[in-house]
Amino acid sequence: MVYASDATVPDPHVIVLFGALGDLSRRKLLPGLFHLEHAGLMPDDYRILGTSRRGGSADEFRAVARKAIGDEAAGDRWQRFVERLSFSAFSAEEPGPLVDAVGAAEREIGGESRRLHHLAIPPTAFGATVLALGESGLADRARVVLEKPFGMDLASARELNQLVHGVVPEERVFRIDHFLGREAVQNLIALRFANGMFEPIWNKDHIDHVQIDVPETLPVDHRAGFYEGTGAYRDMVVTHLFHVLGFVAMEPPTTLDARSIVEETGKVFRSVQPIGRDCVIRGQYIGYREGAGVAADSRTETFIALRATIDNWRWSGVPFFLRTGKRLAEERRLLTIAFREPPRRMFRAARAFVEDYGPDHISFDLGNPGGIITSFLAKVPGPQMRLGQARMEFSYEGSFGTQGLEPYERLMYDAMLGDRTLFTDADGIEDLWAASSELLHDPPPLHRYSLGSYGPQKMHELIAPRRWWLPEA
Repeated sequence: MVYASDATVPDPHVIVLFGALGDLSRRKLLPGLFHLEHAGLMPDDYRILGTSRRGGSADEFRAVARKAIGDEAAGDRWQRFVERLSFSAFSAEEPGPLVDAVGAAEREIGGESRRLHHLAIPPTAFGATVLALGESGLADRARVVLEKPFGMDLASARELNQLVHGVVPEERVFRIDHFLGREAVQNLIALRFANGMFEPIWNKDHIDHVQIDVPETLPVDHRAGFYEGTGAYRDMVVTHLFHVLGFVAMEPPTTLDARSIVEETGKVFRSVQPIGRDCVIRGQYIGYREGAGVAADSRTETFIALRATIDNWRWSGVPFFLRTGKRLAEERRLLTIAFREPPRRMFRAARAFVEDYGPDHISFDLGNPGGIITSFLAKVPGPQMRLGQARMEFSYEGSFGTQGLEPYERLMYDAMLGDRTLFTDADGIEDLWAASSELLHDPPPLHRYSLGSYGPQKMHELIAPRRWWLPEA
């Protein structure tokens, strides 16, 4: 990793990882913090305190970190990192041990350090944990990172926001969405607003529809206890796909600071029209109900496709098609802009074979390292005027030779700096739940689909006469 020498270094921090022995900590948080250390983007001095409802010890926490980081857990950087790991007991009913541990860590650092509490815990535990932080004084000088989903509907989101704001002001609350930490998602801002060829056509006059696709090959498996009460819509659409939509559809911000970005995406969220049952196809993969922890008559969707509309001047009449699900044919993170078709009578008269081709597309691969694929019609070499589909590609790795920070690394770094640009505010969350109320109250029926497919066949009726588009990887 190579970063600018003038990159901002965060203030000294005590970072508390709630759920430190859990899956998210192992897969993302501990490797992410170590990579920030390796890149020189951690504070000059810091301590990382782990906690877990299941109990644990400092030695166990360090062993978890070593296994999570793997072969990189060696050398001076690893030694500096592991020496700053410690562990404390914690429960919402008895926060005293953690209070003592945070105090000891701050004394080791010296001076008044920042506190960052990352709640990698079940959403049902957010409320009690945040209240305990407030009552114990641990919320003083602290920023709080909350994992998704933030609420399960409008009422619960409002209740949770009110509870959190009673302890921590909004400017110190960071609702994390790892999709927004992806370089490719952030590049939407650069592509739209830094290039004169795109912004003039980024509107209803030139764009026919927008598609956001996140198919997943993995099953629900050990997440069934969480997933049964959540489903694909709450797990993915409200917390991820709608936030990508906000970046796609927002107006030009006055600056690139957090306030301006949040203002513009917030306008989009307020303009999303209510999502009704006639705008949605729900699916469940065959075999889901046989999984451990799943009800035999489960009505939880593992797939969802929907049509959203935005009621404003730029996007009126342009449908946004969102699709995601488990146990599908491939793993992708894709945003596709489909442009309006121009008149092609001249080519049809010349029998140039254009009937089978849909609109031109520009597709953003939002995975890592990410890239852009443009699909368009061009003349096939030969003596006749015949059209064929062509494509141009851009890749981050090929152009810049680096993938930059991983999503969680970028977002944890921003949280330490207090930069909320890539985080969602309370109003935005509530507006999205408000738009979802009709669907959550009266969901459409489930359609079964085969493992390794692209979802139930019914989804094609939702987008007709258009077609779902996934360019070849």
